[in-house]
Amino acid sequence: MSLPDPVHAGAEAVPHLVVRSHPVADVSEHLLDHLPEHGGLAWVRRSDGLAGWGVAARLDVAGSNRFATAQQWWRALTGAAVVRDDIGVPGSGLVCFGSFGFTDDDPSELVVPEVIVGRRGGTTWVTTVSPASSLAAPPELTVNEPTPVGEIAFADGARSGTAWSAIVADAVTRITGGAVDKVVLARDLIAQSVGPIDLRWPLRRLAAAYPNCWTFAVDGLIGATPELLVRREKGLITSRVLAGTIRRTGDDAHDLALAASLARSSKDLEEHEFAVRSVADALEPHCKSMNVPETPFVLHLPNVMHLASDVAGVAANGASALGLAAALHPSAAVCGTPTAVARDLIEQIEGMSRGRYAGPVGWMDAAGDGEWGIALRCGQADPDDPARMRLFAGCGIVAGSDPEAELAESNAKLVPMRDALGV
Repeated sequence: MSLPDPVHAGAEAVPHLVVRSHPVADVSEHLLDHLPEHGGLAWVRRSDGLAGWGVAARLDVAGSNRFATAQQWWRALTGAAVVRDDIGVPGSGLVCFGSFGFTDDDPSELVVPEVIVGRRGGTTWVTTVSPASSLAAPPELTVNEPTPVGEIAFADGARSGTAWSAIVADAVTRITGGAVDKVVLARDLIAQSVGPIDLRWPLRRLAAAYPNCWTFAVDGLIGATPELLVRREKGLITSRVLAGTIRRTGDDAHDLALAASLARSSKDLEEHEFAVRSVADALEPHCKSMNVPETPFVLHLPNVMHLASDVAGVAANGASALGLAAALHPSAAVCGTPTAVARDLIEQIEGMSRGRYAGPVGWMDAAGDGEWGIALRCGQADPDDPARMRLFAGCGIVAGSDPEAELAESNAKLVPMRDALGV
């Protein structure tokens, strides 16, 4: 096979790739079982999704044009690829995984794995991606056992709980003074293990404990997000909005009463309305029709309950899943309202770099279909210390917010990653 030299997208060289997707027999019930010790990528929910490893192509990008640059690179890459896809569903063929920083200055990346194992609706397949000059043989799938995480010690990140509560109180004062309607404030926690953390261990535990969330892994960022920023699939656009949270007690009767109180809470309903409106406004230019629920439902997760709304629309233009994610980020659910004012306030008072926390994370295929979640309930491995991770949680602050209650809510949102690490 003779192909021309690699083309360029902006300043990035784009390789010519050969991609082959073919069905295989199920080897394991869980896609995550196939991940190697290092460099695994994942996007799974229940038993379906994608797991990949190796790097056939990669783009690292930052700056205000990072989404546009990433889309340009992806279009050039898919245009230069030779694809044989015997499956023909979203997620087969050429696929990239991606994770984007919360701010323009935070690092972002797209990664095309060398091997992808996918499952959808009872069909399992393997995709191999390789340069045209060195075609790869289909791998033999194996089950790889992770190493349990050793003893973990936790320490405050950028702010102590007390200091963070004071920041929340400052934000409430600014909100009541009319400076902003809502702002989302985040905090971090440092997890230090006695030895290197095998990320497959917490990743598997997250997938098992939170099957209704989207469990993800991209370049050392792992988590289980309950919030689907956007899905594009064959002309249908959907987005799950979460805002308004209450912690579960473990007592079913009490939790039902708490769910009812959450559904009536004026503070939480106000926060939720801001979030839904920001998503609907961002998606409207890309949809010829939309369904925006008038009232939310209560989403029950093992550790918390959220007010949730599923916004849906029919695509009106050719915007890709990543293009839609770019239009939505940052939503009021992770930033605030008005967006620009809230973003400035976060920069002024939050006191830490979010990195890729609360940014879009997910995957996209060559047709532009894909799923992008918000990187929540997550942790970032330290590239310089394999025994260290940063864990993140954030809360939406409005006029009725109580700093102590918000601190308790942030602690509840840290539970998934703390438990996944074995504590």
